Amino acid sequence: MGSAEQSHEIRVKLPQLRLDELLEELQARLDAARGTRDRVHSLLEAVLSVGRELNLEQALRSIVEAAAVLVDAEYAALGIIGPGGKRLSEFLTVGMTEEQIAKIGHYPEGHGILGELIRRPEQLRLAKISQHRASYGFPAHHPPMNSFVGVPIRVRDQVFGNLYLTEKRGGIQFDEEDEAVLSTLAVAAGVAIDNARLYEESRLRERWLQANAEITYSLLAGGGQTEVLRLIADRAREITSAALAVVAMPMEGTDSLSVEIAVGSDAERHRGLVLPVEGSLIGEAFATAAPVTSADISHDERVSASLQRFAGLGPGAAVPIGTGEGVRGVVLLVRELGHTVFAAKEIEPLRGFAAQAAVAMELAERRQDAEQVAMLTDRDRIGRDLHDLVIQRLFATGMTLQSVGRLIEHREAAERVVRAVDDLDETIKIIRSTIFGLRSREGGAGSGLRARVVRVAGEAASVLGFAPSVRMEGLVDTDVPREIADHVVAVLFEALTNVARHARATRADVVLEAEGREVRLTISDDGVGVPSGVRRSGLQNMSERAEQGGGELDLNCPPEGGTTLVWRAPTGRGERRP
Repeated sequence: MGSAEQSHEIRVKLPQLRLDELLEELQARLDAARGTRDRVHSLLEAVLSVGRELNLEQALRSIVEAAAVLVDAEYAALGIIGPGGKRLSEFLTVGMTEEQIAKIGHYPEGHGILGELIRRPEQLRLAKISQHRASYGFPAHHPPMNSFVGVPIRVRDQVFGNLYLTEKRGGIQFDEEDEAVLSTLAVAAGVAIDNARLYEESRLRERWLQANAEITYSLLAGGGQTEVLRLIADRAREITSAALAVVAMPMEGTDSLSVEIAVGSDAERHRGLVLPVEGSLIGEAFATAAPVTSADISHDERVSASLQRFAGLGPGAAVPIGTGEGVRGVVLLVRELGHTVFAAKEIEPLRGFAAQAAVAMELAERRQDAEQVAMLTDRDRIGRDLHDLVIQRLFATGMTLQSVGRLIEHREAAERVVRAVDDLDETIKIIRSTIFGLRSREGGAGSGLRARVVRVAGEAASVLGFAPSVRMEGLVDTDVPREIADHVVAVLFEALTNVARHARATRADVVLEAEGREVRLTISDDGVGVPSGVRRSGLQNMSERAEQGGGELDLNCPPEGGTTLVWRAPTGRGERRP
Protein backbone atom coordinates (compact mmCIF):
# COMPACT_ATOMS: atom_id res chain seq x y z
CA MET A 1 0.00 0.00 0.00
CA GLY A 2 2.74 2.33 0.93
CA SER A 3 4.70 1.70 -2.27
CA ALA A 4 1.60 2.19 -4.49
CA GLU A 5 0.81 5.53 -2.90
CA GLN A 6 4.40 6.59 -3.27
CA SER A 7 4.46 5.62 -6.96
CA HIS A 8 1.24 7.58 -7.59
CA GLU A 9 2.67 10.64 -5.85
CA ILE A 10 5.79 10.54 -8.11
CA ARG A 11 3.61 10.36 -11.23
CA VAL A 12 1.66 13.40 -10.05
CA LYS A 13 4.82 15.46 -9.36
CA LEU A 14 6.52 14.76 -12.71
CA PRO A 15 3.77 16.31 -14.86
CA GLN A 16 3.67 19.22 -12.42
CA LEU A 17 7.42 19.77 -12.90
CA ARG A 18 7.10 19.67 -16.68
CA LEU A 19 4.22 22.14 -16.51
CA ASP A 20 6.29 24.54 -14.39
CA GLU A 21 9.16 24.31 -16.85
CA LEU A 22 6.82 24.96 -19.75
CA LEU A 23 5.29 27.92 -17.96
CA GLU A 24 8.71 29.37 -17.18
CA GLU A 25 9.80 28.91 -20.81
CA LEU A 26 6.57 30.50 -22.00
CA GLN A 27 7.09 33.43 -19.62
CA ALA A 28 10.67 33.86 -20.87
CA ARG A 29 9.47 33.89 -24.48
CA LEU A 30 6.73 36.34 -23.61
CA ASP A 31 9.29 38.57 -21.91
CA ALA A 32 11.57 38.28 -24.94
CA ALA A 33 8.70 39.08 -27.27
CA ARG A 34 7.71 42.02 -25.07
CA GLY A 35 11.34 43.18 -25.05
CA THR A 36 11.55 42.83 -28.82
CA ARG A 37 8.27 44.69 -29.20
CA ASP A 38 9.52 47.47 -26.93
CA ARG A 39 12.80 47.66 -28.80
CA VAL A 40 11.09 47.77 -32.17
CA HIS A 41 8.82 50.47 -30.81
CA SER A 42 11.87 52.41 -29.58
CA LEU A 43 13.54 51.96 -32.97
CA LEU A 44 10.46 53.30 -34.77
CA GLU A 45 10.33 56.25 -32.41
CA ALA A 46 14.02 56.92 -33.05
CA VAL A 47 13.56 56.71 -36.83
CA LEU A 48 10.62 59.13 -36.67
CA SER A 49 12.50 61.48 -34.38
CA VAL A 50 15.54 61.55 -36.66
CA GLY A 51 13.42 61.94 -39.79
CA ARG A 52 11.58 64.97 -38.41
CA GLU A 53 14.74 67.09 -38.18
CA LEU A 54 15.43 69.36 -41.17
CA ASN A 55 18.28 71.22 -39.53
CA LEU A 56 21.40 69.20 -40.39
CA GLU A 57 23.22 69.89 -37.13
CA GLN A 58 20.18 68.94 -35.05
CA ALA A 59 19.60 65.84 -37.17
CA LEU A 60 23.15 64.63 -36.54
CA ARG A 61 22.81 65.22 -32.81
CA SER A 62 19.50 63.30 -32.76
CA ILE A 63 21.12 60.35 -34.54
CA VAL A 64 23.88 60.01 -31.94
CA GLU A 65 21.48 60.34 -29.01
CA ALA A 66 19.04 57.81 -30.49
CA ALA A 67 21.82 55.28 -31.13
CA ALA A 68 23.01 55.49 -27.50
CA VAL A 69 19.48 54.88 -26.17
CA LEU A 70 18.68 52.00 -28.55
CA VAL A 71 21.67 49.82 -27.59
CA ASP A 72 21.95 51.13 -24.01
CA ALA A 73 25.51 52.40 -24.57
CA GLU A 74 27.22 54.71 -22.12
CA TYR A 75 29.19 56.53 -24.83
CA ALA A 76 28.23 57.26 -28.44
CA ALA A 77 29.80 59.31 -31.22
CA LEU A 78 29.26 60.21 -34.86
CA GLY A 79 32.37 60.79 -36.94
CA ILE A 80 31.81 62.71 -40.18
CA ILE A 81 34.32 61.88 -42.92
CA GLY A 82 35.95 64.92 -44.51
CA PRO A 83 37.00 65.62 -48.10
CA GLY A 84 39.27 62.92 -49.48
CA GLY A 85 37.57 60.18 -47.46
CA LYS A 86 40.54 59.47 -45.18
CA ARG A 87 40.01 61.63 -42.08
CA LEU A 88 37.26 62.82 -39.81
CA SER A 89 36.25 66.44 -40.22
CA GLU A 90 33.69 66.54 -37.39
CA PHE A 91 33.09 64.45 -34.26
CA LEU A 92 29.85 64.58 -32.22
CA THR A 93 29.81 62.82 -28.85
CA VAL A 94 27.24 61.75 -26.24
CA GLY A 95 28.08 60.63 -22.71
CA MET A 96 31.08 62.85 -21.96
CA THR A 97 30.94 66.11 -20.03
CA GLU A 98 32.41 69.35 -21.37
CA GLU A 99 35.16 69.08 -18.74
CA GLN A 100 36.13 65.60 -19.94
CA ILE A 101 36.20 66.72 -23.56
CA ALA A 102 38.34 69.75 -22.68
CA LYS A 103 40.86 67.57 -20.79
CA ILE A 104 41.16 65.08 -23.67
CA GLY A 105 41.94 67.89 -26.10
CA HIS A 106 41.67 67.76 -29.87
CA TYR A 107 38.96 65.54 -31.34
CA PRO A 108 40.15 62.35 -33.07
CA GLU A 109 40.97 62.55 -36.78
CA GLY A 110 40.36 58.91 -37.65
CA HIS A 111 43.22 56.73 -36.46
CA GLY A 112 43.04 53.38 -34.68
CA ILE A 113 39.64 51.70 -34.41
CA LEU A 114 37.88 54.80 -35.72
CA GLY A 115 40.04 54.67 -38.83
CA GLU A 116 39.30 50.99 -39.29
CA LEU A 117 35.68 51.81 -40.17
CA ILE A 118 36.86 54.57 -42.51
CA ARG A 119 39.12 52.16 -44.37
CA ARG A 120 36.57 49.32 -44.27
CA PRO A 121 33.05 50.77 -44.09
CA GLU A 122 31.25 47.75 -42.62
CA GLN A 123 29.87 46.70 -39.23
CA LEU A 124 32.43 46.03 -36.50
CA ARG A 125 31.75 44.56 -33.05
CA LEU A 126 34.44 44.00 -30.40
CA ALA A 127 34.42 42.56 -26.89
CA LYS A 128 37.58 44.50 -26.01
CA ILE A 129 38.88 47.44 -28.05
CA SER A 130 42.49 47.08 -26.92
CA GLN A 131 42.77 43.58 -28.36
CA HIS A 132 42.14 44.70 -31.94
CA ARG A 133 45.22 45.03 -34.15
CA ALA A 134 44.29 48.59 -35.19
CA SER A 135 43.93 49.85 -31.61
CA TYR A 136 46.24 52.79 -30.77
CA GLY A 137 45.15 53.15 -27.17
CA PHE A 138 43.48 56.18 -25.64
CA PRO A 139 44.87 59.66 -24.95
CA ALA A 140 45.35 60.97 -21.42
CA HIS A 141 42.18 61.72 -19.39
CA HIS A 142 40.10 59.50 -21.70
CA PRO A 143 37.53 57.33 -19.85
CA PRO A 144 38.10 53.54 -20.05
CA MET A 145 36.27 51.79 -22.89
CA ASN A 146 36.12 48.06 -23.68
CA SER A 147 33.08 46.81 -25.60
CA PHE A 148 32.51 48.42 -28.97
CA VAL A 149 30.17 48.40 -31.95
CA GLY A 150 30.38 50.57 -35.05
CA VAL A 151 28.30 50.92 -38.22
CA PRO A 152 28.73 53.16 -41.29
CA ILE A 153 26.11 55.71 -42.40
CA ARG A 154 25.64 55.99 -46.16
CA VAL A 155 23.98 58.84 -48.01
CA ARG A 156 23.16 57.98 -51.63
CA ASP A 157 25.68 55.10 -51.65
CA GLN A 158 28.44 57.37 -50.34
CA VAL A 159 29.81 56.85 -46.84
CA PHE A 160 28.93 59.99 -44.89
CA GLY A 161 30.36 58.92 -41.54
CA ASN A 162 30.31 56.24 -38.85
CA LEU A 163 28.43 55.60 -35.62
CA TYR A 164 30.69 54.49 -32.75
CA LEU A 165 29.22 53.09 -29.50
CA THR A 166 31.10 51.77 -26.48
CA GLU A 167 30.49 50.39 -22.98
CA LYS A 168 27.07 48.72 -22.97
CA ARG A 169 25.51 49.37 -19.58
CA GLY A 170 25.44 46.53 -17.08
CA GLY A 171 28.87 45.26 -18.13
CA ILE A 172 27.46 43.01 -20.88
CA GLN A 173 28.57 42.77 -24.48
CA PHE A 174 26.94 44.16 -27.58
CA ASP A 175 25.20 41.40 -29.57
CA GLU A 176 23.92 40.76 -33.09
CA GLU A 177 20.58 42.33 -32.24
CA ASP A 178 22.38 45.57 -31.32
CA GLU A 179 24.12 45.50 -34.69
CA ALA A 180 20.82 44.95 -36.49
CA VAL A 181 19.13 47.82 -34.63
CA LEU A 182 22.04 50.18 -35.35
CA SER A 183 22.13 49.17 -39.01
CA THR A 184 18.43 49.98 -39.33
CA LEU A 185 18.98 53.32 -37.61
CA ALA A 186 21.91 54.04 -39.94
CA VAL A 187 19.68 53.58 -43.00
CA ALA A 188 17.11 55.98 -41.55
CA ALA A 189 19.90 58.38 -40.60
CA GLY A 190 21.19 58.39 -44.19
CA VAL A 191 17.75 59.41 -45.47
CA ALA A 192 17.37 62.05 -42.76
CA ILE A 193 20.81 63.52 -43.51
CA ASP A 194 20.05 63.64 -47.23
CA ASN A 195 16.73 65.41 -46.58
CA ALA A 196 18.40 67.89 -44.22
CA ARG A 197 21.10 68.57 -46.81
CA LEU A 198 18.55 69.20 -49.56
CA TYR A 199 16.58 71.51 -47.30
CA GLU A 200 19.75 73.34 -46.31
CA GLU A 201 20.79 73.74 -49.95
CA SER A 202 17.38 75.09 -50.92
CA ARG A 203 17.48 77.57 -48.03
CA LEU A 204 20.99 78.59 -49.06
CA ARG A 205 19.92 79.21 -52.66
CA GLU A 206 17.02 81.27 -51.37
CA ARG A 207 19.38 83.41 -49.25
CA TRP A 208 21.71 84.01 -52.23
CA LEU A 209 18.74 85.04 -54.36
CA GLN A 210 17.52 87.42 -51.65
CA ALA A 211 21.00 88.93 -51.36
CA ASN A 212 21.22 89.42 -55.14
CA ALA A 213 17.78 91.06 -55.13
CA GLU A 214 18.89 93.39 -52.34
CA ILE A 215 22.01 94.40 -54.30
CA THR A 216 19.98 94.98 -57.46
CA TYR A 217 17.53 97.16 -55.54
CA SER A 218 20.45 99.15 -54.07
CA LEU A 219 21.81 99.76 -57.56
CA LEU A 220 18.45 100.81 -58.98
CA ALA A 221 18.02 103.15 -56.02
CA GLY A 222 21.26 104.89 -56.99
CA GLY A 223 23.64 103.30 -54.45
CA GLY A 224 27.32 104.04 -55.00
CA GLN A 225 30.08 101.51 -55.60
CA THR A 226 31.34 101.57 -52.01
CA GLU A 227 27.85 101.06 -50.63
CA VAL A 228 27.19 98.14 -52.97
CA LEU A 229 30.53 96.46 -52.25
CA ARG A 230 29.95 96.77 -48.51
CA LEU A 231 26.54 95.18 -48.93
CA ILE A 232 28.09 92.33 -50.93
CA ALA A 233 30.75 91.77 -48.24
CA ASP A 234 28.15 91.79 -45.46
CA ARG A 235 25.81 89.33 -47.15
CA ALA A 236 28.59 86.97 -48.28
CA ARG A 237 29.98 86.86 -44.74
CA GLU A 238 26.57 86.12 -43.23
CA ILE A 239 25.59 83.41 -45.72
CA THR A 240 28.93 81.54 -45.58
CA SER A 241 29.26 81.90 -41.78
CA ALA A 242 32.58 83.67 -42.25
CA ALA A 243 34.18 85.70 -39.48
CA LEU A 244 35.81 88.18 -41.88
CA ALA A 245 35.01 89.52 -45.35
CA VAL A 246 37.46 91.65 -47.34
CA VAL A 247 37.09 93.33 -50.75
CA ALA A 248 40.36 94.32 -52.47
CA MET A 249 40.56 96.46 -55.61
CA PRO A 250 43.46 97.08 -58.02
CA MET A 251 45.34 100.35 -57.68
CA GLU A 252 45.79 102.40 -60.84
CA GLY A 253 49.34 102.55 -62.12
CA THR A 254 50.66 99.86 -59.73
CA ASP A 255 50.86 96.07 -59.41
CA SER A 256 49.09 96.14 -56.08
CA LEU A 257 45.65 95.68 -54.58
CA SER A 258 44.13 97.93 -51.94
CA VAL A 259 41.65 96.67 -49.33
CA GLU A 260 38.67 98.97 -49.81
CA ILE A 261 36.10 97.09 -47.69
CA ALA A 262 36.61 94.95 -44.56
CA VAL A 263 33.84 93.75 -42.23
CA GLY A 264 33.94 91.34 -39.31
CA SER A 265 36.77 90.17 -37.07
CA ASP A 266 39.51 92.83 -36.62
CA ALA A 267 38.26 94.56 -39.79
CA GLU A 268 40.00 97.83 -38.92
CA ARG A 269 43.39 96.10 -39.22
CA HIS A 270 42.66 95.22 -42.85
CA ARG A 271 41.12 98.44 -44.20
CA GLY A 272 43.50 100.37 -46.41
CA LEU A 273 46.04 97.54 -46.55
CA VAL A 274 48.04 97.40 -49.80
CA LEU A 275 48.88 93.90 -51.05
CA PRO A 276 51.11 92.84 -53.94
CA VAL A 277 49.50 90.88 -56.75
CA GLU A 278 52.47 88.53 -56.95
CA GLY A 279 52.91 86.17 -54.02
CA SER A 280 49.71 86.94 -52.11
CA LEU A 281 46.57 84.82 -51.74
CA ILE A 282 44.27 87.61 -52.92
CA GLY A 283 46.73 88.47 -55.70
CA GLU A 284 46.69 84.87 -56.96
CA ALA A 285 42.89 84.93 -57.26
CA PHE A 286 43.13 88.27 -59.09
CA ALA A 287 45.89 87.16 -61.49
CA THR A 288 44.39 83.74 -62.34
CA ALA A 289 40.75 84.91 -62.38
CA ALA A 290 39.90 81.75 -60.43
CA PRO A 291 38.94 80.98 -56.80
CA VAL A 292 41.79 80.21 -54.40
CA THR A 293 41.23 78.43 -51.05
CA SER A 294 43.32 77.96 -47.93
CA ALA A 295 42.81 75.37 -45.18
CA ASP A 296 44.43 77.66 -42.58
CA ILE A 297 44.97 81.24 -43.65
CA SER A 298 46.82 82.18 -40.46
CA HIS A 299 49.67 79.85 -41.48
CA ASP A 300 49.50 80.29 -45.26
CA GLU A 301 52.73 81.47 -46.89
CA ARG A 302 50.71 83.55 -49.35
CA VAL A 303 49.38 85.71 -46.52
CA SER A 304 51.44 88.37 -44.76
CA ALA A 305 51.29 87.72 -41.02
CA SER A 306 53.40 90.70 -39.93
CA LEU A 307 50.42 92.24 -38.14
CA GLN A 308 48.92 88.88 -37.17
CA ARG A 309 45.72 90.10 -38.74
CA PHE A 310 44.36 86.57 -39.10
CA ALA A 311 44.95 85.37 -35.53
CA GLY A 312 42.17 82.99 -34.50
CA LEU A 313 41.03 82.49 -38.09
CA GLY A 314 41.35 79.39 -40.26
CA PRO A 315 39.78 78.37 -43.60
CA GLY A 316 39.64 81.06 -46.28
CA ALA A 317 38.51 81.50 -49.87
CA ALA A 318 39.42 84.30 -52.31
CA VAL A 319 37.01 84.70 -55.23
CA PRO A 320 37.64 87.07 -58.16
CA ILE A 321 35.06 89.74 -58.94
CA GLY A 322 34.39 89.18 -62.64
CA THR A 323 35.84 86.67 -65.09
CA GLY A 324 38.67 86.41 -67.59
CA GLU A 325 40.33 89.72 -68.36
CA GLY A 326 37.48 91.62 -66.73
CA VAL A 327 38.49 90.89 -63.13
CA ARG A 328 37.80 94.03 -61.12
CA GLY A 329 38.79 92.91 -57.64
CA VAL A 330 38.72 90.05 -55.14
CA VAL A 331 36.38 89.02 -52.30
CA LEU A 332 38.13 87.20 -49.45
CA LEU A 333 36.08 85.27 -46.87
CA VAL A 334 37.69 83.72 -43.77
CA ARG A 335 36.11 81.46 -41.14
CA GLU A 336 37.17 80.98 -37.54
CA LEU A 337 39.85 78.44 -36.69
CA GLY A 338 38.44 74.90 -36.46
CA HIS A 339 35.52 75.50 -38.83
CA THR A 340 35.07 73.54 -42.06
CA VAL A 341 37.05 74.45 -45.16
CA PHE A 342 35.26 76.01 -48.13
CA ALA A 343 33.92 73.17 -50.28
CA ALA A 344 33.36 73.24 -54.04
CA LYS A 345 29.57 73.44 -53.56
CA GLU A 346 30.09 76.68 -51.59
CA ILE A 347 32.56 78.21 -54.04
CA GLU A 348 30.13 78.11 -57.00
CA PRO A 349 27.48 80.33 -55.37
CA LEU A 350 30.30 82.61 -54.25
CA ARG A 351 31.48 82.96 -57.86
CA GLY A 352 27.95 83.85 -58.92
CA PHE A 353 27.73 86.36 -56.14
CA ALA A 354 31.10 87.85 -57.12
CA ALA A 355 29.85 88.09 -60.71
CA GLN A 356 26.96 90.13 -59.33
CA ALA A 357 29.57 92.35 -57.69
CA ALA A 358 31.22 92.87 -61.08
CA VAL A 359 27.89 93.90 -62.58
CA ALA A 360 27.36 96.26 -59.66
CA MET A 361 30.74 97.88 -60.22
CA GLU A 362 30.13 98.14 -63.96
CA LEU A 363 26.80 99.87 -63.41
CA ALA A 364 28.27 102.18 -60.76
CA GLU A 365 31.14 103.13 -63.11
CA ARG A 366 28.79 103.74 -66.01
CA ARG A 367 26.62 105.93 -63.82
CA GLN A 368 29.69 107.80 -62.62
CA ASP A 369 30.92 108.22 -66.21
CA ALA A 370 27.51 109.53 -67.25
CA GLU A 371 27.52 111.99 -64.34
CA GLN A 372 31.07 113.04 -65.24
CA VAL A 373 30.12 113.59 -68.89
CA ALA A 374 27.07 115.57 -67.80
CA MET A 375 29.22 117.67 -65.46
CA LEU A 376 31.85 118.33 -68.15
CA THR A 377 29.14 119.17 -70.67
CA ASP A 378 27.65 121.59 -68.19
CA ARG A 379 31.07 123.13 -67.59
CA ASP A 380 31.58 123.57 -71.32
CA ARG A 381 28.17 125.21 -71.58
CA ILE A 382 28.94 127.57 -68.70
CA GLY A 383 32.35 128.39 -70.17
CA ARG A 384 30.83 128.99 -73.60
CA ASP A 385 28.10 131.22 -72.17
CA LEU A 386 30.64 133.18 -70.15
CA HIS A 387 32.85 133.62 -73.19
CA ASP A 388 30.17 134.32 -75.77
CA LEU A 389 27.79 136.38 -73.66
CA VAL A 390 29.27 137.73 -70.46
CA ILE A 391 32.76 138.62 -71.71
CA GLN A 392 31.44 140.17 -74.91
CA ARG A 393 28.98 142.34 -72.99
CA LEU A 394 31.63 143.40 -70.50
CA PHE A 395 34.00 144.19 -73.33
CA ALA A 396 31.32 146.23 -75.11
CA THR A 397 30.53 148.05 -71.88
CA GLY A 398 34.22 148.85 -71.40
CA MET A 399 34.52 150.19 -74.93
CA THR A 400 31.48 152.39 -74.36
CA LEU A 401 32.90 153.75 -71.12
CA GLN A 402 36.22 154.46 -72.79
CA SER A 403 34.53 156.45 -75.55
CA VAL A 404 32.38 158.28 -73.02
CA GLY A 405 35.40 159.03 -70.84
CA ARG A 406 36.94 161.17 -73.55
CA LEU A 407 33.90 163.46 -73.50
CA ILE A 408 33.90 164.02 -69.74
CA GLU A 409 35.57 167.26 -68.78
CA HIS A 410 35.28 166.82 -65.01
CA ARG A 411 38.62 165.40 -63.90
CA GLU A 412 37.39 163.23 -60.99
CA ALA A 413 34.53 161.83 -63.05
CA ALA A 414 36.90 160.97 -65.90
CA GLU A 415 39.25 159.18 -63.45
CA ARG A 416 36.35 157.14 -62.08
CA VAL A 417 35.39 156.03 -65.56
CA VAL A 418 38.99 154.98 -66.25
CA ARG A 419 39.05 152.97 -63.02
CA ALA A 420 35.75 151.34 -63.97
CA VAL A 421 37.22 150.33 -67.33
CA ASP A 422 40.26 148.86 -65.58
CA ASP A 423 37.97 146.91 -63.23
CA LEU A 424 36.11 145.54 -66.22
CA ASP A 425 39.39 144.42 -67.80
CA GLU A 426 40.36 142.68 -64.55
CA THR A 427 36.93 141.03 -64.37
CA ILE A 428 37.34 139.75 -67.92
CA LYS A 429 40.72 138.23 -66.98
CA ILE A 430 39.18 136.51 -63.94
CA ILE A 431 36.34 135.08 -66.03
CA ARG A 432 38.79 133.82 -68.68
CA SER A 433 40.85 132.15 -65.93
CA THR A 434 37.67 130.54 -64.60
CA ILE A 435 36.80 129.25 -68.06
CA PHE A 436 40.27 127.73 -68.34
CA GLY A 437 39.83 126.07 -64.95
CA LEU A 438 36.48 124.62 -65.94
CA ARG A 439 37.98 123.02 -69.05
CA SER A 440 41.20 121.74 -67.46
CA ARG A 441 41.58 118.08 -66.49
CA GLU A 442 43.32 116.42 -63.56
CA GLY A 443 46.70 114.72 -63.82
CA GLY A 444 47.17 111.31 -65.37
CA ALA A 445 46.59 107.92 -63.76
CA GLY A 446 48.81 106.97 -60.88
CA SER A 447 49.63 110.58 -59.91
CA GLY A 448 47.75 110.43 -56.58
CA LEU A 449 49.44 110.12 -53.18
CA ARG A 450 48.16 106.57 -52.68
CA ALA A 451 49.85 105.30 -55.86
CA ARG A 452 53.05 107.26 -55.13
CA VAL A 453 53.34 105.72 -51.65
CA VAL A 454 52.87 102.21 -53.04
CA ARG A 455 55.56 102.83 -55.67
CA VAL A 456 58.07 104.09 -53.08
CA ALA A 457 57.40 101.08 -50.83
CA GLY A 458 57.76 98.71 -53.78
CA GLU A 459 61.05 100.26 -54.87
CA ALA A 460 62.38 100.01 -51.30
CA ALA A 461 61.85 96.23 -51.24
CA SER A 462 65.02 95.66 -53.31
CA VAL A 463 67.25 97.38 -50.73
CA LEU A 464 65.35 96.18 -47.66
CA GLY A 465 65.39 92.54 -48.73
CA PHE A 466 61.65 92.24 -48.09
CA ALA A 467 58.45 94.02 -49.05
CA PRO A 468 57.22 96.45 -46.38
CA SER A 469 53.60 96.20 -45.30
CA VAL A 470 51.52 99.19 -46.44
CA ARG A 471 48.15 100.30 -45.07
CA MET A 472 46.28 103.53 -45.92
CA GLU A 473 43.14 104.96 -44.37
CA GLY A 474 41.00 107.96 -45.22
CA LEU A 475 40.74 110.18 -48.30
CA VAL A 476 44.46 110.11 -49.03
CA ASP A 477 44.19 111.35 -52.62
CA THR A 478 41.63 114.10 -52.02
CA ASP A 479 42.23 115.49 -48.52
CA VAL A 480 46.03 115.88 -48.71
CA PRO A 481 47.26 118.98 -50.60
CA ARG A 482 49.91 118.53 -53.27
CA GLU A 483 52.72 120.23 -51.31
CA ILE A 484 52.01 118.09 -48.22
CA ALA A 485 51.81 114.96 -50.40
CA ASP A 486 55.29 115.74 -51.76
CA HIS A 487 56.60 115.97 -48.19
CA VAL A 488 54.96 112.62 -47.31
CA VAL A 489 56.60 110.85 -50.26
CA ALA A 490 60.02 112.34 -49.48
CA VAL A 491 59.79 111.40 -45.78
CA LEU A 492 58.71 107.85 -46.62
CA PHE A 493 61.63 107.41 -49.02
CA GLU A 494 64.11 108.76 -46.46
CA ALA A 495 62.69 106.63 -43.63
CA LEU A 496 62.75 103.36 -45.59
CA THR A 497 66.27 104.13 -46.79
CA ASN A 498 67.37 104.58 -43.17
CA VAL A 499 65.77 101.27 -42.21
CA ALA A 500 67.65 99.52 -45.03
CA ARG A 501 71.00 101.13 -44.09
CA HIS A 502 71.01 100.97 -40.31
CA ALA A 503 68.16 98.99 -38.73
CA ARG A 504 69.01 95.39 -39.77
CA ALA A 505 65.25 94.80 -39.68
CA THR A 506 63.22 91.83 -40.95
CA ARG A 507 59.90 93.68 -41.02
CA ALA A 508 58.71 97.20 -41.76
CA ASP A 509 55.16 98.55 -41.60
CA VAL A 510 53.95 101.72 -43.30
CA VAL A 511 50.64 103.32 -42.25
CA LEU A 512 49.32 106.49 -43.93
CA GLU A 513 46.21 108.08 -42.44
CA ALA A 514 44.29 111.12 -43.68
CA GLU A 515 41.54 112.22 -41.34
CA GLY A 516 40.47 115.52 -42.88
CA ARG A 517 42.38 117.82 -40.56
CA GLU A 518 45.68 115.97 -40.42
CA VAL A 519 47.78 113.54 -42.40
CA ARG A 520 49.88 111.09 -40.39
CA LEU A 521 52.64 108.80 -41.70
CA THR A 522 53.90 106.02 -39.40
CA ILE A 523 56.90 103.82 -40.26
CA SER A 524 57.81 101.07 -37.77
CA ASP A 525 60.37 98.25 -37.91
CA ASP A 526 61.72 95.45 -35.72
CA GLY A 527 65.38 96.40 -36.10
CA VAL A 528 68.05 97.53 -33.64
CA GLY A 529 66.78 101.09 -33.32
CA VAL A 530 68.86 104.18 -34.14
CA PRO A 531 72.51 103.31 -33.40
CA SER A 532 74.66 105.92 -31.70
CA GLY A 533 77.13 107.71 -33.97
CA VAL A 534 74.85 107.56 -36.99
CA ARG A 535 74.49 110.90 -38.80
CA ARG A 536 71.11 112.44 -38.16
CA SER A 537 70.89 114.55 -41.28
CA GLY A 538 68.04 112.41 -42.62
CA LEU A 539 66.02 112.88 -39.44
CA GLN A 540 66.77 116.59 -39.54
CA ASN A 541 65.47 116.81 -43.09
CA MET A 542 62.26 114.99 -42.14
CA SER A 543 61.80 117.24 -39.11
CA GLU A 544 62.26 120.38 -41.23
CA ARG A 545 59.69 119.12 -43.73
CA ALA A 546 57.21 118.67 -40.87
CA GLU A 547 57.89 122.20 -39.60
CA GLN A 548 57.48 123.67 -43.07
CA GLY A 549 54.02 122.12 -43.25
CA GLY A 550 53.12 123.19 -39.71
CA GLY A 551 53.50 119.67 -38.31
CA GLU A 552 55.95 117.66 -36.22
CA LEU A 553 58.12 114.54 -36.18
CA ASP A 554 58.20 111.94 -33.36
CA LEU A 555 60.78 109.14 -33.05
CA ASN A 556 60.42 106.30 -30.55
CA CYS A 557 63.14 103.67 -29.93
CA PRO A 558 62.08 101.37 -27.04
CA PRO A 559 64.75 99.38 -25.13
CA GLU A 560 63.46 96.06 -26.49
CA GLY A 561 64.37 97.16 -30.01
CA GLY A 562 62.67 98.50 -33.10
CA THR A 563 61.87 102.02 -34.17
CA THR A 564 58.61 103.87 -34.73
CA LEU A 565 58.66 107.16 -36.66
CA VAL A 566 55.52 109.31 -36.79
CA TRP A 567 55.40 112.29 -39.20
CA ARG A 568 52.29 114.47 -39.12
CA ALA A 569 51.12 117.70 -40.70
CA PRO A 570 47.83 119.59 -40.98
CA THR A 571 46.01 119.36 -44.31
CA GLY A 572 44.44 122.79 -44.09
CA ARG A 573 40.92 121.30 -44.06
CA GLY A 574 39.73 122.64 -40.71
CA GLU A 575 41.57 123.45 -37.56
CA ARG A 576 44.45 121.29 -36.49
CA ARG A 577 43.74 118.84 -33.70
CA PRO A 578 45.50 119.51 -30.36
